[in-house]
Amino acid sequence: MSIEIGQSIPEVTLKRIRDGVETVDTKALFDARKAVLFAVPGAFTPTCSEKHLPSFVNHFDDFRKRGIEVYCLSVNDPFVMQAWGKQQHVPDGMQMLADGNADFVKALGLEMDASGYGMGVRAKRFALYAEDGVVRQLFIEAPGEYKVSSAEHVLESI
Repeated sequence: MSIEIGQSIPEVTLKRIRDGVETVDTKALFDARKAVLFAVPGAFTPTCSEKHLPSFVNHFDDFRKRGIEVYCLSVNDPFVMQAWGKQQHVPDGMQMLADGNADFVKALGLEMDASGYGMGVRAKRFALYAEDGVVRQLFIEAPGEYKVSSAEHVLESI
């Protein structure tokens, strides 16, 4: 069962990419702030690289003007996330998060089996908006779709 609006973000550790790689707890990421987390099935994959991440890069300032942090998550290792962030010109302040073992997406109930594509367990494509660690909006894509988790749709909805 997936997380629902009104529930708290589960506490899990992730790898955050900045100048290097550091371990960060989701409590530290979400408590006492507004945040949008969007998750992609895989760094460097077509829709993720051509549409999903670019939508948040293009609208990053719109979120920040509203006082909202922006986090990008994928079930990839931190070095892949670092390379992808550089390749996509992710702005300073947008946090790239690696959930290498899918612990966080499993805790959210938003994992998917991408074994048919040789990718193992991955995150479903989704976005969520949280205030002080509590989910206020949740946008989960149907398999193979990219509609409700775009930066444009999230901005219109929050």
